[in-house]
Amino acid sequence: MIRRPAPVLLALLGVAPAFAGAQPAKPAARPATARAATAPKAPLMASVDPALFRGMQYRLVGHSRGGRVTTVTGVPSQPKTFYMGVASGGLWRTTNGGESWEPITDGKVPVGSMGSVVVADSDPKVIWLGTGSDGVRSNVSTGRGVYRSSDAGATWEFKGLYNAGQIGAVRVHPTNPDVAWVAAYGDIFKPNTERGIFKTTDGGKSWKKTLYVSDSTGAMDVELQPGNPNVVFAWMNRIERKPWSIISGSREGGFYKSTDGGETWKRIQTTGLPNQLIGKGNVAVTAANPNRLYALVEALPGGGLYRSDDAGENWQLVNSTPGLITRPFYYTSLGADPTNADVVYGGAETFYKSTDGGKTVTPFRTPHGDNHDIWINPKDGNTMVQSNDGGANVSFDGGKTWSSQDIQPTAEFYGVWLDNAFPYNLYMAQQDNSTYIVPSLNNPFNMGAVRVGPGCETGPIIPHPSDENIIHGNCKGQYAVMNVKAGVTKNYWIGAQSLYGNDGGDLIFRMQRTTPMATSPHDPKVIYYGSQYLHRSRNNGANWEKISPDLTAFPKCCQGGSG
Repeated sequence: MIRRPAPVLLALLGVAPAFAGAQPAKPAARPATARAATAPKAPLMASVDPALFRGMQYRLVGHSRGGRVTTVTGVPSQPKTFYMGVASGGLWRTTNGGESWEPITDGKVPVGSMGSVVVADSDPKVIWLGTGSDGVRSNVSTGRGVYRSSDAGATWEFKGLYNAGQIGAVRVHPTNPDVAWVAAYGDIFKPNTERGIFKTTDGGKSWKKTLYVSDSTGAMDVELQPGNPNVVFAWMNRIERKPWSIISGSREGGFYKSTDGGETWKRIQTTGLPNQLIGKGNVAVTAANPNRLYALVEALPGGGLYRSDDAGENWQLVNSTPGLITRPFYYTSLGADPTNADVVYGGAETFYKSTDGGKTVTPFRTPHGDNHDIWINPKDGNTMVQSNDGGANVSFDGGKTWSSQDIQPTAEFYGVWLDNAFPYNLYMAQQDNSTYIVPSLNNPFNMGAVRVGPGCETGPIIPHPSDENIIHGNCKGQYAVMNVKAGVTKNYWIGAQSLYGNDGGDLIFRMQRTTPMATSPHDPKVIYYGSQYLHRSRNNGANWEKISPDLTAFPKCCQGGSG
């Protein structure tokens, strides 16, 4: 039996559902010989009147499990109000301590990738938002400047710095919401001059670039000394991406300090900080001791957690736990407790807490791994919001308990596939989670109706064309097949070699992290898979054959270590 494709899939293909109304008009009949001689090949897809789709609207189908959040902040005067900037889903707000979240930039800010958000202490209606996630992976959405709201997110104004790329941090003067500093990476893919530290004194009408190192080195972070906004700290570093490389660090950049409100700067390099290859760094300040600074630093040699007790003039390495700086170009998250100068949080895949000024650290449980940011209420060190690849989570007891991440429909999906069932199901691969099977008519916040599929976060996950019990999955070069009825998943390697830790030129099969896969429309047992070659299986993935030559350019220049 041939099943009718789901209406949504038909719409995506540009084909009207059978029940949508009018059918394409049939051409007038012609003699058979004339048709054979002159008729063109039948089109693959029918031409459909666009008016048939005017009544169609998007609806949320889920799921509601949160996705990667790169920046968070709160409002000291409103202890249950917090903001989260999603890596690809705009800015969201909760006013009830994380019990529910609402998007406040949809249709107002034409960029989904968020870099930094801050609320003015002197006027909580003023929000500054820097676009462009600062958690730079091999694939990243470019930021497009800075936005400002003066009515708590009801409306937004573009405030410039369109080519500043990823925004590492935005900070606002404690008593004047029109004065702000921006740390801009610059264009992540090529050299450009719109990078460094920028300052505005007129609410973003104009900007002055006050710290600039080169067209390849930008600003990761900018911080104000608590109680004295004339003292400003910054971290400069080079991060660049190519399809074949990850550049993080150089011999220029590092820690800078200003004592005139960020108008002029001094580089501090030889007083305890690393001074050779310097990469990404994050600086944390604490109101409990304005002269205490922490810096989490990517460096070779010398990566780790540093502390200064004299406002950044001198530093010492206090902790070199490897987990603090795992994959630092993507993480390097850090936050100091504003009520206790000896308490500091930071890390990467694992989050850590120190209660002795960084000398020792212990793992600090968060609802999800891959940690990116933390904000702590300056009036209460137990009130905080923290972010990771699973969303944002609020705590009022110092991290003993957290708000739910299953109420944030902000997931990043590597792809979505549909089956032929009625009602149909959606097959999704979620970044840093797993694959999921979601009923199309499900309440999007009912996670109980969501099933886990084969493969892992990158997908693809594709239903068998004719057997609803068989689901094809993938995990970064490893094929998987699930038998739903039996509840069994089998994994098959294609090449049996890890994609990680090997130079591109040494790999047997050079596969993308999200590996192309497709089922044959002619034979349901046939599956295709893509590396630099096209692979085919005729028995649901148990055996594979290579059926093409190398289809890539394979330039010798770009097959070494990625970074």
